[in-house]
Amino acid sequence: MQVYSAGYWMPGIRGTGVGVVHAGLILIHPFREGNRRCSRLLSLLMGLQAGLPALDFGGIRGSENKRSIAAIYASLDRDYGPMTDVYARVIARTLKVRVNASRSGGA
Repeated sequence: MQVYSAGYWMPGIRGTGVGVVHAGLILIHPFREGNRRCSRLLSLLMGLQAGLPALDFGGIRGSENKRSIAAIYASLDRDYGPMTDVYARVIARTLKVRVNASRSGGA
């Protein structure tokens, strides 16, 4: 199993593996339902392995959800940049929520 360092995941670094893994699993996953949930679970585990807090996918709704779906389609052509961008935002949100919670005494 590949071990990921926290630096591998930092927002803004292109080429984070989680976007590629997420898109790849969705594209090969043989089930009609649950592909995104399974991919997010794997992403969450990869992030925890790298020392990140549990990823917060709560921001993927509305226009961000549309960008996420478009990123999956872009991955069909091996263009993983859009999915990497989606995950950079997920990671940034996760870290921001974590910092805000720790400042308010919630974490």
